[in-house]
Amino acid sequence: MPVFAPDPSAASDADRAACRAAIRAGSKSFFAASMLLPPAVRTSAYGLYAFCRLSDDAVDEVGGSRAASLARLERRLTAALAGRPADHPADRALAEVLARHAIPEALPRALLEGFAWDIEGRRYNTLSELAAYAARVAGTVGAMMTLVMGVRDGHALARACDLGVAMQFTNIARDVGEDARAGRLYLPRDWLDAAGLDADAFLSEPRLSPGLQQVVAGLLAAADGLYARAEPGIAALPLSCRPAIRAAGTIYAEIGRAVEANGFDSVTRRARVSGPHKAGLLARAVLPAGRALGLSAPPLPEIAFLVEAVLHHPVSASRRLPPWWDVSGQIVRVLDLIEVLEERDAFRRSAPS
Repeated sequence: MPVFAPDPSAASDADRAACRAAIRAGSKSFFAASMLLPPAVRTSAYGLYAFCRLSDDAVDEVGGSRAASLARLERRLTAALAGRPADHPADRALAEVLARHAIPEALPRALLEGFAWDIEGRRYNTLSELAAYAARVAGTVGAMMTLVMGVRDGHALARACDLGVAMQFTNIARDVGEDARAGRLYLPRDWLDAAGLDADAFLSEPRLSPGLQQVVAGLLAAADGLYARAEPGIAALPLSCRPAIRAAGTIYAEIGRAVEANGFDSVTRRARVSGPHKAGLLARAVLPAGRALGLSAPPLPEIAFLVEAVLHHPVSASRRLPPWWDVSGQIVRVLDLIEVLEERDAFRRSAPS
């Protein structure tokens, strides 16, 4: 079955620039790490993440019907998959990325399913149920990014999903208090019960307690196990793509260390990784790493459907990635970018409200 060939005019340079701007404003850590990607991969990544960001923002919007917003996103995704994107830069860029990299429909559909679970306020009784949620909202992104980098091997895809789930677990551990104040609770109910915590009471009055610290520590331990599982997959990526993915995973794992340094207090404090520390992590990410063992570990049951969707999707001849030689130049640009972003953050924090 032939794969739809994208119309080069579907996404313009202006569309791609708009996607880049959206990511720079919405996700500084990803934007910084993305500067380590080869240009062609980076452009597709911006298109993919711009739609993810647009989806996340639409579902989280204040006022109106979140369910109606999700329904509109479903229609926009259907149009993009059909090669007839809505008149928006993120939609045109998404249509181009989906077609160019033969991304199966099941992946972006699963992402929106995860957003639907957020809208309905779903809670998770076990770590496995939480992993199923993380597979949708983050594992899908890892799988799609792997395809953007030109890799369709099932083992590499499973490790990419491991990384996505690990990063989502870290997000959840960091944002416990913020989520609770917004009426959201992602921590596994059976862990809360074992720690003597009542979920509804915690939501009504989020407070730090030894039991909560125990649950947050357990979630970060689960994330660490997944970061370790994901590491062999980085070696399966094109050489030019490895530093960016290793940087992204390392920075997120370091957020977990910052939570730990805060005494696992995610209620009254928000863990952060400083700009200089991020710069050091990014610089180390370009250094060669030994080949880690464990690439062929079976996929987590919660992400297996994503891997299967890719393996059963038709694809044209693989595309070679352009060479990427200027490693030192890339590092300098990333460090300059982080300095600018940190200065902007410092200005915002000092400005009167």
